[in-house]
Amino acid sequence: MSHIITVAGTGYVGLSNAIILAQNNKVFAVDIIPEKVEMINSGKSPIVDKEIEEYLATKELDLTATLDGETAYKQSEFVIISTPTNYDETRNYFDTSSVEAVIETVIKVNPDAIMIVKSTVPVGFTAEMREKYGTENIIFSPEFLREGRALYDNLYPSRIIVSILEGNEKITNAAHKFAELLQQGAIKQDIPTLFIKSTEAEAVKLFANTYLALRVSYFNELDTYAEINGLDAKQIIEGVGLDPRIGSHYNNPSFGYGGYCLPKDTKQLLANYTDVPENIIEAIVKSNHTRKSVVAARILEKGGHPDKKVTVGVYRLIMKANSDNFRQSAIQGVMKRLADKGATVVIYEPTLKTDEFEGYKVIHDIDEFKKLSDVIAVNRFSEELSDVMDKVYTRDIFFRD
Repeated sequence: MSHIITVAGTGYVGLSNAIILAQNNKVFAVDIIPEKVEMINSGKSPIVDKEIEEYLATKELDLTATLDGETAYKQSEFVIISTPTNYDETRNYFDTSSVEAVIETVIKVNPDAIMIVKSTVPVGFTAEMREKYGTENIIFSPEFLREGRALYDNLYPSRIIVSILEGNEKITNAAHKFAELLQQGAIKQDIPTLFIKSTEAEAVKLFANTYLALRVSYFNELDTYAEINGLDAKQIIEGVGLDPRIGSHYNNPSFGYGGYCLPKDTKQLLANYTDVPENIIEAIVKSNHTRKSVVAARILEKGGHPDKKVTVGVYRLIMKANSDNFRQSAIQGVMKRLADKGATVVIYEPTLKTDEFEGYKVIHDIDEFKKLSDVIAVNRFSEELSDVMDKVYTRDIFFRD
């Protein structure tokens, strides 16, 4: 049986979910940016993801993007909410205003619709929204996606988690039906599927991402130790990773964790610990700050600072291959530290069409960029820099994400 579903928000989470579900259902994808709506309707992807681009261009999908959320919500049995929830540093809390705006609109035009929150939210948010808006038709389903591999991670999900509401048969049935729709759209079979309370589901998302941030921070601190003491970090990491309890995944050193989720999720989880004893969660956030300072110092050292005025070329603001995202990328924190130490920072980032970014000069010609730079900082190495290896500073020891 086909269903009518609306997805609010067409970022990595929203668009990948819309495509998965549009294989077997009628799906509306709602966004507030006309250019994104136009691209989706013409079979083009507004985000960098090879699988998404392929599916939009070649697959038969019952998917329509629209700016008219009210009309889409009015027709839908399920409304998936995947709008941005950036972290508000002043409030120590996710900015959930975009999620609440969708909830309010859905309740106004279609109060019987089941709303599924996929945006990352603070622990306790779903229960709070049910009480605030006087409806039980809100459930939470965390997403576990990688930038640039969002659709792949929905086609081959590690797990599906959907919240239920004890004592409410309608919500429990809706949760099971939604999980079935995700399973139906996936290629992977026998996907581990978990039905738990909403607050626990919210906690799963924050704790999972914070563990990943912990792992990034751990191997970065191992790398810092090795580099400062003249040791081969790659040999150490390979030896450590051969322990099956540790494994050889998610272990490539970097300039720090960044991106859509890890920075904000770790800070939100730490904020949730206000009245709870902790040491590790706070240390993860601090470790990431320290790593950026260490990297900045090593870049300046390679460039000959303080004996000369150093021009540091930053090769790409993005943190991962096959991604166009540089929101909260660690390199930006490194850049600030470099500038504070008196270095001149220039950027090579092909996705930028402007001549300036956050006060830094953008160089559009790669050869000019190489020539201007005394040292080139690159989080993930590219063969494009192989002719200036003597200038390159990277900790990408495995040459992969």
